[in-house]
Amino acid sequence: MILLTRVDHRLLHGQVAFSWTQGLGADCILIANDDVPTNEIRKTTIKLAKPQGVKLVIKNIEDSISALQSGVTDKYKLFIVVESIADAKKLADGYPEIKKINLGGIKAKEGTRSLGKAVNVLPEEEDLLAEMVDKEIEVEIRQVPSDKKVIVTEVL
Repeated sequence: MILLTRVDHRLLHGQVAFSWTQGLGADCILIANDDVPTNEIRKTTIKLAKPQGVKLVIKNIEDSISALQSGVTDKYKLFIVVESIADAKKLADGYPEIKKINLGGIKAKEGTRSLGKAVNVLPEEEDLLAEMVDKEIEVEIRQVPSDKKVIVTEVL
């Protein structure tokens, strides 16, 4: 069962590892990213941030979609973390059962606009968010579970 899919450019770090995993009651974290599975430094860093007693799976986007479709993840209370809005969209397109996406950390770069604390999007990312909302995916902005939930359509 997918509890939440989160977009965070840092992927797994203290905030995600502890407050979200505990807040959701997740017993498995899936890092869905095309770089991390082949980048030993990033993979090691992510493994160090894993909370005790929680399974960590690192797969590229396609393999993540395949795993979700196969049912192998059904036995877990799954927390999925992706690095970008584009990755979240790819995952949701490939596995339509994803109905809730949290925007947690998207760093500012040239051409972005701030949608909230630590969430900065490019115009093409705004389009992807609108497409997900059109598919009835709830897209919210929150750093940690205790923050007030902001629905993305309120700030787009």
